[in-house]
Amino acid sequence: MRIGVDATCWTNRRGYGRHLRSLLGATLAIDRANHWVLFTDSDGEFPRGAEIVRVAASSPAVQAASSTGRRSLADLWSMSRALARPGLDCLLFPTVYSYVPVLSRAAKIVVIHDVIPEKFPQHVFPTAAGRWNWTLKSLLARRQARLIVTVSDFSRRQILDYFGERPERVKVVGEAGDPVFRRLDNPPPAEGRLLVFVGGFSPHKNLLGLLDAFAAVIARPGLDDVRLALIGDYQTDSFHSCYHQVRDRVSQLQGRVTLPGYLPDEDLVRLLNTAAALVLPSLMEGFGLPAIEAAACGCPVVATTAGPLPDLLGDGGLYVAPGDSSALAGALDRVLRDTALRSRMAEAGLRAAARLSWDRAARELLAVLDHVSHRHAKAA
Repeated sequence: MRIGVDATCWTNRRGYGRHLRSLLGATLAIDRANHWVLFTDSDGEFPRGAEIVRVAASSPAVQAASSTGRRSLADLWSMSRALARPGLDCLLFPTVYSYVPVLSRAAKIVVIHDVIPEKFPQHVFPTAAGRWNWTLKSLLARRQARLIVTVSDFSRRQILDYFGERPERVKVVGEAGDPVFRRLDNPPPAEGRLLVFVGGFSPHKNLLGLLDAFAAVIARPGLDDVRLALIGDYQTDSFHSCYHQVRDRVSQLQGRVTLPGYLPDEDLVRLLNTAAALVLPSLMEGFGLPAIEAAACGCPVVATTAGPLPDLLGDGGLYVAPGDSSALAGALDRVLRDTALRSRMAEAGLRAAARLSWDRAARELLAVLDHVSHRHAKAA
């Protein structure tokens, strides 16, 4: 089977790029039966074993397909024509963000990570035009898709409920932490108790709510050494950001919160090995990969109930309804003060994270492709 992949999000440092790099890397490592063709509009380090097709573009999709941007018609047409290459049996779009309509006989598979843009459009697209463009693009992607893939059972239920899709059209291909995220033998000693957030500064991540909860926590006695680090690429992120509001709120918290920006994985691993907890208080998560990566480092997790993490991590986390700053403050207070609880959460999180692997996800993807190819052959 010849499989084409829209790889225009490959260089994105956030979730979509990381997901594609990990999933395709694991799949190509075990797949000896298929020929893979990756279509890209930017330079990058691509895996061996795939044919790379570079498509000229005035602006890479990873920048143009931002919350306030738009890909030019010429760039859309160039990518569409390239993806319509004869002889491809399947086309895989790893995210709706970079999707373009393609007129070809290839069976299309579209990955929809979550329904956050649909349920919280004002937090994803700052303009009405951006929301309208997304609605149209999402509709076309779902109409063209032979199958929809998503990353968790939680997201699958959301997609079925929101879009009214037939259950047989939506399959799950899971995620996992990169093997670099692990418990270190001799982690650097911690300086006080550190809470960590890792991710984008999009409004749906609920960082202002986290800062409200953190302010309430540090006002309580016995927590003078507690700090918070908000780690994420706010400098070059193309997604809608509330960074300036976050920065203004941080300035009121007397140096107890830091904004270190993007951290390489090895630096992040060292930090997670010594942190008291990772906090992911989002209004919704399709998967919540930073929490899985933290758990693999033995770091307890405090996370939203609106996502798959309660099922994925179990006792490795404490879970709070999104938007409930008082409950979030209570969960943070509890995990900060209770050393025995942190130890139990760390061990449970390590076991939970170990059950997930990119090899398993790769085999799930290959099963989806095999299913689509058989359906496609019958329809031809």
